[in-house]
Amino acid sequence: MTLDTLLIAIGLAFILEGFFPALFPNKWRAYVAKLAEEPSASIRNIGLVIMALGAIILYAVAK
Repeated sequence: MTLDTLLIAIGLAFILEGFFPALFPNKWRAYVAKLAEEPSASIRNIGLVIMALGAIILYAVAK
């Protein structure tokens, strides 16, 4: 992997992360407020599932 590839991946992640707050700021605010009320264990589990899905996708693409 080159530095260019890493920077492209980071750039795409930033675009995806900013997509919904930019298009739906009020719904995003309500979602974040609801998320803040969730227990830490639930947030951690969601994060682990998302990371696992990302790893599976990377594995499938890099094959």
